[in-house]
Amino acid sequence: MRTASITRATKETDIRLAVNLDGTGKATIATGVGFFDHMLDLLARHSRIDMDIAAKGDLHIDFHHTVEDVGIALGQAVRQALGDMRGMTRYASLYMPMDETLTRVALDISGRPFLVFRTEFAVAKIGEFDTELVREFFQAFAINAGVTLHVETLYGANAHHIAESCFKGLARALRAAVAIDPAAAGEIPSTKGSLGG
Repeated sequence: MRTASITRATKETDIRLAVNLDGTGKATIATGVGFFDHMLDLLARHSRIDMDIAAKGDLHIDFHHTVEDVGIALGQAVRQALGDMRGMTRYASLYMPMDETLTRVALDISGRPFLVFRTEFAVAKIGEFDTELVREFFQAFAINAGVTLHVETLYGANAHHIAESCFKGLARALRAAVAIDPAAAGEIPSTKGSLGG
């Protein structure tokens, strides 16, 4: 089983997180940020990665530290759970529709972190959630998971739909990329013979 647990405690947040890459999408999420919990639940269910996430943060200031630090911890957990990355598919890309919105997500579990995020929101908030935090989460996740991640919303109007298409797109791309390729079981998916740098 490809599993990992991460504990991250700072003066700003206290996070306990566990993942199972070979799960069924079971999610237990509690960050204190309702919209973010909703997005993380979507991420777990559509990636089929089991996630247990408990976070306490300085929400009296804003949601930034909590969202970013969960992204950091989740990225670290995914990277740890992948181990030496033998047999995984590595690459994935897809288009994710959400009503009037269409987002393209492509990723490479390369060990070389990079984010291209071309998604814009016409409003600053979805409820109490700052829309700029969507990018902050993706940045924290990509850097700490060691993935090259491209996210581009081609069109869309509703901010909730745009955010949801990004998270669902990441989920489905992760699901495909971390999957074990039966034709390459036991192989490192790289001509270098190693991944991670």
